[in-house]
Amino acid sequence: MPSDRIPVNPRIYPTSIVIDQATKPTVPLVPRNSSISSDKGHTMGNNPPPYPQSLPPFRSLARQPKGRSCCCRVICCIFSLLATFLLVVGILALVFFLVFHPKVPSYSVDRLRITDFRLNLDLSLYARFNVRVTAKNPNKKIGIYYEKGGKMSVWYKKTNLCQGSFPAFYQSPLNTTATDVSLSGQNQYGNTLMQALQQQQQTGNIPLELKVDQPVSIKVQSMKLGKVRFLVNCQLTVDSLSSNNAISIKASNCKIRVKL
Repeated sequence: MPSDRIPVNPRIYPTSIVIDQATKPTVPLVPRNSSISSDKGHTMGNNPPPYPQSLPPFRSLARQPKGRSCCCRVICCIFSLLATFLLVVGILALVFFLVFHPKVPSYSVDRLRITDFRLNLDLSLYARFNVRVTAKNPNKKIGIYYEKGGKMSVWYKKTNLCQGSFPAFYQSPLNTTATDVSLSGQNQYGNTLMQALQQQQQTGNIPLELKVDQPVSIKVQSMKLGKVRFLVNCQLTVDSLSSNNAISIKASNCKIRVKL
């Protein structure tokens, strides 16, 4: 007989789904509302394909400071002006040399006379010379102004014996001028210096050095140019340094140097 009990179905327990927390949903390769072209040429979705976007131009993050650029411009301007000035001066100097053919004057020592040469009571040496110097101007179109402040001195082996002032005068082109200059001086090491000069005098050849430091101005036609300095060095050889006696100049060699 069939049983009156109703069959009981086994209980079905829901299975728990364990989701790995480490596994995260991936971002879809194609964003929403976008279309994908299939191999057959059909598109998926209703939106049209996006237009290509141009990237913004690259700009360097390192910006050059404005102050530095201004300084560079100022320096460039200064160098440009200096180069232009030097170029103009060079052109003018070249034209001057080509037109006037300037030449340095020549000098010679024609006479040397000692009016006083003695030892004082304090054993200092007192000397008084009279020197005649001849200057020749070989330029045809250039005159020379010998300005005030010129100096002349006589030396013996780097020891200053006497000094004086060179007179101021104007020397015209192609002119020869002889000038007498009085020199005087006193040296405190007179005893030692006198003994050395007496020993040198026995040989008959006493080396002396005459120096001239003279400021001059150049005159070109009616225009007077800036000042320069004539540095004259004359190597002399005399036979004696006796006072009030005729002194013979055995050798004389003068060289001149122009200093701007």
